[in-house]
Amino acid sequence: MTNDALREIRGSDIGTPEQFVREIVEPCRPVVLRDLVSDWPIAQAARRSPQALRDLLVPFDIGGEIEAFFGQPAIAGKYFYADDFKSFNFERRRMRFSEVLEAIVNALQRPGANSIYAGSVPANDFLPGYAAQNPMPLLPPAVGPRLWLGHASNVSAHYDALDNLACVVAGSRRFTLYAPELIGRLYVGPIDNTMAGQPVSLAASAAPDAQRFPLFEQARDQALKTELQPGDALYLPKLWWHQIEATAPFNALVNYWWDAFSAGPDSPQTSLLLSMITIAERPLAERRAWRAFFDHYVFRDAGHPLAHLPPEHHGLLGPLKPDNYGRIRARVMHLLRGG
Repeated sequence: MTNDALREIRGSDIGTPEQFVREIVEPCRPVVLRDLVSDWPIAQAARRSPQALRDLLVPFDIGGEIEAFFGQPAIAGKYFYADDFKSFNFERRRMRFSEVLEAIVNALQRPGANSIYAGSVPANDFLPGYAAQNPMPLLPPAVGPRLWLGHASNVSAHYDALDNLACVVAGSRRFTLYAPELIGRLYVGPIDNTMAGQPVSLAASAAPDAQRFPLFEQARDQALKTELQPGDALYLPKLWWHQIEATAPFNALVNYWWDAFSAGPDSPQTSLLLSMITIAERPLAERRAWRAFFDHYVFRDAGHPLAHLPPEHHGLLGPLKPDNYGRIRARVMHLLRGG
């Protein structure tokens, strides 16, 4: 894989949702959209001060509790595992959204205070009315915003199983990106004992250590890097690893997660987990045989598996819509029930 440059465009160059999907999402490559959300009221408030951003958000708060991370000054905003990989180097607290935001703003005046980080707050659940004030017309209306607020921080390299549009509204964010194909060189941590849902790359999150992470040295130079300022956005396709450093004393980001190409309620992640129990520990020769079948029927690099037959004879291998999605899903559910 080559280290291609990260594409950048002006946000104003994308005028419609259809153009966004066609030109930005379908290629499945990260794209920076400069000044995409500069005119949002939240971005304009943040330009004035952290207090102004707080004053804009607090009236939307309906009193729900969120989870916040509190870290000692010694971790310098690097929320991570403890040395035993069983616990973490920060404290989790449940607090009202407004209380967390007030604590973040107040700590800016206290040198040496704990760092605070609150992430993935669904605005429609906790701040109804926010989305209407700060709209994202490039995405389907059902895709809701999430807020990420805090002090300077370093979020370990991880991936999302959904498409991601990340919009900086306060401070700055430095993104370091690794393509999905590099997963075998990233030394990924546990998938079920995580800081915030997704496994992280231990190698990308640590100081350089060629002895401990030799394969990562082959991936380090293939990283794509960019820095976003207030108003800028980054489109991240599914499965792209991203390390995020919030470099200002006060930072705020709004993101959107959605599956741009979903044909129904089921996620590819579900297939991955199911394959772990049905295939992963079979003999190597059998795994290779199943890989050939997956390549043929699922990944289809050589084209449709029944291209040699007229479409009317494709059966379950015909288009998923309008009927085959439900038929295949029903068959899978029957098999999972032991049928």
